[in-house]
Amino acid sequence: MTIAEAQQTIDSWIKTKGVRYFNELTNMAMLTEEVGEVARIIARQYGEQSFKESDKQKELGDELADVLFVLICLANQTGVDLTQALEKNLEKKTNRDSERHQNNEKLK
Repeated sequence: MTIAEAQQTIDSWIKTKGVRYFNELTNMAMLTEEVGEVARIIARQYGEQSFKESDKQKELGDELADVLFVLICLANQTGVDLTQALEKNLEKKTNRDSERHQNNEKLK
């Protein structure tokens, strides 16, 4: 699935199953909540915290997909074409950071 297809699929899902988009502030709060759930798994799986029983069934991929879903909702409702935005962002990073990262001793 391309990014554009994902944006269209989620838009269709929202309009047929979800009734309507939550407002932007609600979706921003939901995005923050979902990122927190990703952080919780990362802290336990790769960090020093241990899993609680209630966290053991959580899957990183599912939580990342939740983040992506809400992010795409925000893009759709604010008129952002994520394909174009990502292409532009990668160009910016390439122009700004390619030599900086190549010359970073910490990355070698």
